[in-house]
Amino acid sequence: MTRPQNDRPESPPIALRYEDGTVRIDDLESDALDAVREAVPDLAADPRTDGRRVPAFRYADLRVALTDATANADRIDDRVLDLESLPDLHSAYELREYQREALSAWLETDRWADRAVDTGRSMPDRAPAGVLELPTGSGKTVIALKAIERLSVPTLVVVPTIDLLEQWQRELEREFDRPIGRFGGGEQRLEPITVSTYDSAYLKADSVGDRFGLVVFDEVHHLGGEGYREIARLLAVPARLGLTATFERPDGAHEVIAEIVGPLVHRVDVDELAGDHLANYDVKRLAVELTSEEREEYERKQEVFTDYLARSGIEMRSGSDYQELVKRSGSDPEAREALLARQRARELMFGSAAKLEALEGILDDHRGERTIVFTAHNDLAYDVSERFLIPTITHQTGAAERREILERFREGTYTRIATSNVLDEGVDVPDASLAVVLSGSGSEREFVQRLGRILRPKADGGRALLYEVVAEDTGEERIARRRRN
Repeated sequence: MTRPQNDRPESPPIALRYEDGTVRIDDLESDALDAVREAVPDLAADPRTDGRRVPAFRYADLRVALTDATANADRIDDRVLDLESLPDLHSAYELREYQREALSAWLETDRWADRAVDTGRSMPDRAPAGVLELPTGSGKTVIALKAIERLSVPTLVVVPTIDLLEQWQRELEREFDRPIGRFGGGEQRLEPITVSTYDSAYLKADSVGDRFGLVVFDEVHHLGGEGYREIARLLAVPARLGLTATFERPDGAHEVIAEIVGPLVHRVDVDELAGDHLANYDVKRLAVELTSEEREEYERKQEVFTDYLARSGIEMRSGSDYQELVKRSGSDPEAREALLARQRARELMFGSAAKLEALEGILDDHRGERTIVFTAHNDLAYDVSERFLIPTITHQTGAAERREILERFREGTYTRIATSNVLDEGVDVPDASLAVVLSGSGSEREFVQRLGRILRPKADGGRALLYEVVAEDTGEERIARRRRN
């Protein structure tokens, strides 16, 4: 039988496959190519297959572009995701009003809304993507649990620490009554709902990038790191939720996070919740003076450092300037002398004798109150521990000892603990009402996280209090201004 001249053979469907952190596209014809290229600018030709590829994180945008360009779902043979079916999930939590608003703002970012994007392979009904910024202690985890409930699809939760991994695992098991997978802490077990550290996710992302419909990045600001951002790039996961207390990064890497996870879609400030959902709080700044001996050495070390900067042309305006100084110190004795002088000057201003005297006065004035003393370095934390007989948690503290200290703090056996950065994030810290920042960086994130450690509502309705102890007429005054901005 002779085919009529206008009866052209039917075009093969556009085939989508997941391969090693990318989405492979075959048989993408010219009638759809331009529209897809406009929506997905990093669409690239693949000479190995005579097809095209995009980074896996572009999958949701690619599906939307193809759906719009073809207007015919039958023309798309989508086998990118390989998802297990999950029953409807149910969380017992009831959201507060501000939590409902945050979840709704995220859900409204759905990129598949009003489009027939359906592959018939247990795909999520929605593909929202974005970051929620809420204070420490405001219940970001609860919002994420309700997001997981709403989508009820295989979910990967990525966290920065083993402590957080264990907390999330317990919470997910309790809420959803099912086995929870784990990547990290010596285990590599995949389940439809899995928790992973950032380090393990970095190693596993390309091999499991097609197994989840939702990914939750806890403390999402970590994705700004050069290596960690590859986690999000290698996952084809269409629905993405980022959680943080402080989204913006001083290095501008939050713009990268916005591209690979989604933009900041909802923000709640500490002051919006203080008094109702978080404790009211006060911040007091105590200025202390260096001793005459400390002042003399501080000025001498600062002069060595600043003189070298003037000669070398290094301005110390960014982290890259500091890295340049470190690099030069390997071969230039003057650069090494300047680097050591800077370090000694910082030790003097961060750990002055007057700071320990000020801390003694604070502790005397607040006897019996649950107190966390924050320092920038281990040496000062150990000095605090030795002088005031306060248990200390640093990066050198073993996991078992850390858990024991926090449990005794929770039950009231200990009323005071000291730490060097470890408790800023990623650890479930029992309620406290008093924080003392003896030293820290200029990071707004660090300051907000430390404040958040004392903001859980108090049973007696009392106010939380944070002390900043700052060495006068030193570089620490500038650091304190930066973090308070």
